[in-house]
Amino acid sequence: MKDFFVICDNIRSLENIGSIFRTADALGVAKIYLCGISGTPPNHKIAKTALGAEKTIPFEYHKQTWRLVEKLKQQKVFVVSLEQSLKAVVYTKFKPTFPLALVIGNEVKGISKKVLLQSDKIIYLPMKGKKESLNVSVAFGVAGYELIQN
Repeated sequence: MKDFFVICDNIRSLENIGSIFRTADALGVAKIYLCGISGTPPNHKIAKTALGAEKTIPFEYHKQTWRLVEKLKQQKVFVVSLEQSLKAVVYTKFKPTFPLALVIGNEVKGISKKVLLQSDKIIYLPMKGKKESLNVSVAFGVAGYELIQN
């Protein structure tokens, strides 16, 4: 099993948090880090979409995402942010190194600039339609499955 972690940077929707737990369970994620305004279990809105995964996936809460990223990097965890950015590479072209932490961000503002600067790599999902991005939990699923395949 690969050491694969997820960092939720200020995700405001409790339903999105629940979906992230459920997808993390399917992907074999070792731990979810909930940061900033991200909600934490137990919560009925999280449970509604997590369907029990919030009870089986370990999680930790951290007030400041950048401090967590600093700590994980000291532990030799490769930190990848999923974000639209000029420095980003297409997610299918990225070759992951484990242990790896995937940062996913706020539904409106995305990942904080400080965390993007700390990231070892930034990846993005190409968008072919009119919208700039996918729902954060859907984007996590797409990128997560690609990362564990490599």
